[in-house]
Amino acid sequence: MIWMAVILLAAACFAAFAFIFNVPKPAWSATAAMLALGLAGYASQASPGLPSAPRSSTAPIEEEGWRIVDLRKELIGETGRSGSNFVLTADAFMRKGQYANAANLLRGAVKQNPGDAEAWLALANALAFQADGVLTPAAMLAYRRADEAAPGSAGPPYFIGLSLIRQGRLIEGREIWAEQLESMPEDAPGRSVLAQRLGRLDELLRRIAEMPAESAR
Repeated sequence: MIWMAVILLAAACFAAFAFIFNVPKPAWSATAAMLALGLAGYASQASPGLPSAPRSSTAPIEEEGWRIVDLRKELIGETGRSGSNFVLTADAFMRKGQYANAANLLRGAVKQNPGDAEAWLALANALAFQADGVLTPAAMLAYRRADEAAPGSAGPPYFIGLSLIRQGRLIEGREIWAEQLESMPEDAPGRSVLAQRLGRLDELLRRIAEMPAESAR
């Protein structure tokens, strides 16, 4: 039900822009695109099943850090886990939203073991989220190293696609997810997570595509 409420809210916003604030028709597509971006970001990261509760001002940052760490672990699976104490400690910083501190520790992890795929992936995430989700050259290098250390892993493509989606590059992000999903064996670690996120994104994009026509009637 929460997804329907979110979509109905987006439709109501579109209708308000179009018919209450008299946004001209040529601008309707831009308005719909803006709403699509917000919903796509919600689709890729939200956890609508969690109960609501009062939060402090730092809670959203810390919750994002928890999601990043938990998603990384899901995507790489049990067999891909790092045994580095650097990664363990860096995860504590990530969960608090202290991405710069995490990145400093993770540089030590990959220096100690250049073949540690999870450490490279964790470093890439720390660098990207330190830059508000932007794929900096340093983050992209770390994602490439993670992919080289564990070819075919769902982790690097997922987080690269997520960063693109957050930047409004929805089609590029979706294509990366879809291409990775198609190449993965059915029992590969992280495949079910990627499939679920891609399916959720596709469903919301489909509903968003139908929204302007429904609102105009």
